This record gives sequence, C-alpha cells and structure tokens, in this order.
Amino acid sequence: MSDAQLTPIEIGLTAAIVAIENHEPLILTAHGADRLAGLPFGPFDAVSHRTFEIGLRAWVEQQAGLRLGYVEQLYTFGDRGRHAEAGDTGAHIVSIGYLALTRPAGGELATNAASFAPWYRFFPWEDWRDQPPAIIARDIIPALTEWAEEETAETIRALPRKDRVRFYFGLDGAPWDEERVLDRYELLYEAGLIEEARRDGRPAALARKTLPPLGTSMRFDHRRILATAIARLRAKLKYRPVVFELLPTEFTLTELQHTVEAISGRHLHKQNFRRLVEMEALVEPTGVMSTQTGGRPAALYRFRREVLQERPAPGLRVRSRR
Repeated sequence: MSDAQLTPIEIGLTAAIVAIENHEPLILTAHGADRLAGLPFGPFDAVSHRTFEIGLRAWVEQQAGLRLGYVEQLYTFGDRGRHAEAGDTGAHIVSIGYLALTRPAGGELATNAASFAPWYRFFPWEDWRDQPPAIIARDIIPALTEWAEEETAETIRALPRKDRVRFYFGLDGAPWDEERVLDRYELLYEAGLIEEARRDGRPAALARKTLPPLGTSMRFDHRRILATAIARLRAKLKYRPVVFELLPTEFTLTELQHTVEAISGRHLHKQNFRRLVEMEALVEPTGVMSTQTGGRPAALYRFRREVLQERPAPGLRVRSRR
C-alpha cells in the first residue's frame, strides 16, 4: 500500500474529570459549536508535551483552570467512525482516555464553555441509591426484550442477547452489578436505543421511528468514554483509597458514606458501612467535632495514609442493601 492511500492518524487526549458536590457525582463537560455536551479533549503535542499525562494536565489547566490531582489512563478509543462522518477526508483521531479526580474549587471555571454536570444525567439507569430507576422497567427492558427476540443464529455472539440483557440489567434473579456500566451502555448502543447509535448510522437505530429518552447524549463517543471511567472508578473503590481524592482533608463518616454511595449508585447500610470503615482502618479521628452538619456535632476524620504501606489493596469492599 502506498503512502498516499494511508489515512493519517492524530492522537487526542480526553478527560473524564470527576468531582463530588452536595453528595452528587459531577463530570466536567465542554460544549462545542454543536452545543452537545462532551468531555474536555485536545490534541497531544509531541513537541510541547513529554508524556500524554503531562499534555492532559497542561491543557486542562489552560482550558478549564483546573489543576488535576489523581489521574490514570483508561483506554485507547480508536474505532472507525468515532469522529469521522460521511465524506470526511481528514485525519482519523485516536483518543487516549483518562480518569481524573478533583475537588470543586467553589469558583468559576476558566471558560464559560466548561461546566460540571451530574453524571447521572447521562446515565439515569445507573442511580440505584433510592430505588431501582423507573426508566429501566418503563423504557429499557421492553425495548431490549423486543430486540433480543429478533436474534437469529447468524447474529448470536458468545453470549446470546437474552442472556446479556438478563446479566447486565439484573433480571430473573441475576444481581445488579454496578461495575457493568460499559456493558450496559454498549448493549443499548448495539440495540440502537440511544442517540449516539443513530448519529453513527447504526442500522438498529435507523430502523427505529423514535428512540426512548435514555439520558443526555454526548459528542462523538464521549458517553462511551464516560461509561468506561465510571466503571473503573466503581471497581477501584474496592481496592484503592481513591475516594479520599474526592473528599476534603477532614470529613465526617456520613460525608464519606454519601460519597461512596454517589459513586457506586447504591444505598449502603449505615452501621455496616461504619463497621467496614473501622475494620479497614482507612481513617483516623482528628479529635475535632464538626458543627456544620445541621444537627448534632459529628466527629471529623482524615485519611490514614499509613495504610498504603500496611497492605497492597486498601479499599472499601462495600455491600449494598440490594
């Protein structure tokens, strides 16, 4: 193949930047000319940036005024069609996705084009803190069940559609696994039930007269990247003390529980959670009481950093009430 036939490749950096405010998980979004919400992203400049992470930190601080703390690489997203549209002749963009954790500064971001938004706005079926989301039984399961019935021998994967619907959405006795965020999103995309599938020209979506209102769509494949980030963070809670990257230096046990619930999308039993925190020895009391709780004063705690040297996988292996 000659050089003239090769499609040029550009490397982009995309950031899923998470914060917690008022017990809600937030994601930093940026809006382009199309007004669709998306994750902050920009090009990797091999001349100016020695590493991908250095580049990510630099342009996030420049564009949004945020100095990131915890950052980890998620995945490389390079599927054909993720940026290109019919007739495009430009470079294909391969994006390195990152998960970043920060604390809201309380002030304005550096640009009006960037703002924090609740991540359950994009994934309303993932929030089980109060009860199973009504959107699952009302909109998702009927549509997925109909789609699964259409499967033929030629379309069957290693796991048939009916089994994937049952496993991923916790039907017929299967447990709801909060870490399967990406699996559920991919299933909805494959079934043509979300706007991104229609925008990408997927036959299953184009065949539908209308699409159910399954959360707010995002630019390009950014909702897929965000699903990957949420799944990673939910899993990481159980074996790394990443939750403390989202909390102030001093916090109450109630604030800690609400933060874990916000990320996992699950309601936790208060006494069981406190016993787990005590058993894992992740925090230590400061000896100070908080009077900002709106009720009785509550003891303030801080992360006990010695735990990082004491065992290889310190985290909160929480169990929900469902």
